[in-house]
Amino acid sequence: MSTGGLRYQYARLSIAEKIIAINVAIYIINGLLTFLLGWRNNTISQWFELPVDLFSFITQPWSAVTYSFFHGDIWHLFWNMIILYFSARIFLNLFSTRKFINVYFLGVILGGLLFLLSYNVFPVFLGSKSSLIGASAGVTAVLIFICAYIPNQEVRVFFFNVKLWYIGAFFVLIDLIQIPNSNSGGHLAHLGGALLGYVYARQLLKGKDIGEGFSKLLDSLASLFKPREKKAPMKTVYRKKSKPSKSQVDYDKENRQRKIDTILDKISKSGYESLSKSEKDFLFKAGKEE
Repeated sequence: MSTGGLRYQYARLSIAEKIIAINVAIYIINGLLTFLLGWRNNTISQWFELPVDLFSFITQPWSAVTYSFFHGDIWHLFWNMIILYFSARIFLNLFSTRKFINVYFLGVILGGLLFLLSYNVFPVFLGSKSSLIGASAGVTAVLIFICAYIPNQEVRVFFFNVKLWYIGAFFVLIDLIQIPNSNSGGHLAHLGGALLGYVYARQLLKGKDIGEGFSKLLDSLASLFKPREKKAPMKTVYRKKSKPSKSQVDYDKENRQRKIDTILDKISKSGYESLSKSEKDFLFKAGKEE
C-alpha cells in the first residue's frame, strides 16, 4: 500500500483507533531498533517513561503524557488496547472526539501524578528506582467514565449480560487488592485514571464539563503550530446574506440541548439499546458537531 493510501486509511480511523495504531507502531519500532542495534530494552523508552524521582521528572515534564505510549511487553500492550477498543466504541457513540481526548489524556496525567506522589510520600516506596510506562491510566479513565455515566447499561461478557457498573467495580477492586502484591505503581496509576473517569462522568451528569480548560489548553498549543494565513493584497466586498437572529439561534440551541439531555436520560435509565434508530442517529450527529 502506498504512503498516500496509508494516510487515507489512518484518517478514517476513530480517535481511539488512532491511539491504538500509534501505540502498536511505537511498540514495534522500539522493539526492532533495540534488537537490531543491540541496545538495552529501555534505551529509547527511558526518555519518555515517567520517572519516580521528582528532579528527573522536572527535567523531562513531557513524560507525564509520553509514558502512556510505551509498554513493557506484548501482553501489556494487547490487554490495554483491547479494553480501550471496546470501551471507546461505547464512549464515541455518546460523545465527541474532543471529550474522548479530554477523558483519556486527563486520565493519563492524573494516573501519572498519583504514581509520582505516592512514590515520594509513602515510606514503603521511598528510595525506589521505579518508573512508569503503559496506557492503563488513560484506558481505565475511559472505561470507568462509561461505567459511571450509564451504570445500568448491560453489555455482553462471554455468555452473560453484565451491568457496566459491575465491570467498573471489578477493575477498581482488582487494582486495590494488587497494590501490596506486585506492580504497585501501575495499579496506583490505574486508580488515578479511574478517579478521573468517575469524577468526570458524575460532573457531566450534573451539566459541568471539567475538561473544558484542558480543551482550551490543547487548542492554544495547536494554534502555535498552525501556519499564519497570508493577507490578501486586495479585498473584494460581497453583499452579506441575512443571518438568523440571536434569539432564533439561542432557541434552536436550547431545543437541541434539551433533546440531547432527554436521550441521555433515557440511556441512563434503560440503556443505549432502548433508543430508536432516529435517536441514535441524532445523538451520533450531535456528538460529531460538538
